[in-house]
Amino acid sequence: MIIGIPKETAQGENRVAANPATVKGLFKLGIDKVIVERAAGEKSFISDEDYVDSGAKIASNVEELYRQSKLILKVRNPETAELELLNENHVVIGLLQPHDKKKLASLADKGVVGLAMEKLPRISRAQSMDVLSSQANLAGYRAVLAAANEYTRLMPMLMTAAGTIKAARCVVMGVGVAGLQAIATAKRLGCIVEATDVRPETKEQVESLGAKFIEVPNPKGKVDDASPKASVYATEMSEEYKKKQTELVSKRVEQADIVITTALIPGKPAPILVTKAMVESMRPGSVIVDLAVEQGGNCPLSELNKTILHNQVAIIGISNLPSLLASDATALYSRNILNFVELLITKDEGEFVLNREDEIVEETLVCLNGKPK
Repeated sequence: MIIGIPKETAQGENRVAANPATVKGLFKLGIDKVIVERAAGEKSFISDEDYVDSGAKIASNVEELYRQSKLILKVRNPETAELELLNENHVVIGLLQPHDKKKLASLADKGVVGLAMEKLPRISRAQSMDVLSSQANLAGYRAVLAAANEYTRLMPMLMTAAGTIKAARCVVMGVGVAGLQAIATAKRLGCIVEATDVRPETKEQVESLGAKFIEVPNPKGKVDDASPKASVYATEMSEEYKKKQTELVSKRVEQADIVITTALIPGKPAPILVTKAMVESMRPGSVIVDLAVEQGGNCPLSELNKTILHNQVAIIGISNLPSLLASDATALYSRNILNFVELLITKDEGEFVLNREDEIVEETLVCLNGKPK
């Protein structure tokens, strides 16, 4: 079987779906040939010669790659020009945006087998394939650096003969993988960090990193019984909970120098966590980094792939922060993909097999026989 690694064409995408180390890993699975499009890895600082040394062949153009390959490994969903090169003989693996019905229908129309890495089940056996977690770790780290770059004051406390400068106050909203990494990074840079999440069970994780958890109390002073049950992602909240959360969090945001928002709900617009009024309550020079901007944003003022100023508060809306750490992002992503591909390859023949009895394969399968699943 032949595997193809095309160059990513989405704007701002610097990652690639395989690096030389994972190309070698593909050959160990029994793959006959790996074809890499010319310059596919250049934005991750991987040369064509590096791929050749790992055993891959270099395709001079993308048409040649798609014509020869059975399994196509991608980072982002195929762009319009790439869709024209796909047919019923292809299997496409990557971040296929399965919640975008229009894009999924366009992919399914080509008759391909589509396997979306976003749909991996949250089971222990799938952890080594979890691209969302590996990339979210990088996003959380890079979000704090983006804030530090925009912030015009010191982040750690500084004591000098001329006086003491107070540490920056950072509020992280959403305590998933990205949020936890943001907390850890902000702490390492010397910030006073607070965090909030709709899942009260995340309190222990927040406190283990040395940050304070912002609890939403009920009228009796206890943690709100109406808060959502344990979930990997944010879930819809009751109106009562939203009101309580807004009242409490708005006070913390007003006092914050840096706010990092990370809350996403799969298949739905991102929840609004930082309102216009909250932004206008922050002191001049404060910074907001909205990691949910691609899904509409946790702040209604955020603009996709722009940094704007509102009432002298900077609002950063970079949609693909992992891509700014392309070398490491590619290394992690490609290892996740290699582990996933292993489920699809027969051990003896090195051929593709769609084993729908495997929970991981079945959950990630999003299109088959010309139809979205």
